[in-house]
Amino acid sequence: MGNVLAGTGEKSTKEFEQIIDRCYEGFRGSHDGQMSQADFFRLVCITVEEINKKLGNTQFRVPSVSTLEKAYVSHHQGKGKSLTKEEFQTILHEVIKGTGITGFGAKDIFFYLFGVPVAALFVKQRVAPNVIPNDIFIPGITSATVFILAKINKI
Repeated sequence: MGNVLAGTGEKSTKEFEQIIDRCYEGFRGSHDGQMSQADFFRLVCITVEEINKKLGNTQFRVPSVSTLEKAYVSHHQGKGKSLTKEEFQTILHEVIKGTGITGFGAKDIFFYLFGVPVAALFVKQRVAPNVIPNDIFIPGITSATVFILAKINKI
C-alpha cells in the first residue's frame, strides 16, 4: 500500500535470497522435470507472498492448485465454452474468501483510522466539549491521522 523498502541494505537482500532459495527448492521438489510458464508465475506469486509475510505487509494469499481446480469445476457451466465474466467473478470471490489475507497491515490501518478519531473525540468531550464543534473536529483528526500514517509509510 505505499510501504517502501527504504533502507534495504545487505541484510535485507540476504534475507530475501534465503526466502527465494527456500521457495524455489520447495517448489522444485514438488514438480519434477521442466518448469512451465504457469509454474514460473505460480512460483513468483508464492515467493512474493513469503516476502510480504516477512515484511509484515498485507496481501491476498496465493490459493493452492486444488482450490482453484475445485472452484473452476464447480462454477464453470459450459464445459466446452470459454469462461464468462460472471463465472470468473464467482470463482475469484470463492477463492479469495477461502484463502484469506496475510499480514496485519490492514488491521493496523483500520485501528488507527477509526480508533484515533474516536479516542480523541472522547477526550475532547471530557476536557473541552464546546471549544471546537464536532463537525470540524472529527474530520480534522481523521485527516491528521491519515497524514501521519502516510508520512510513516503505513499507507
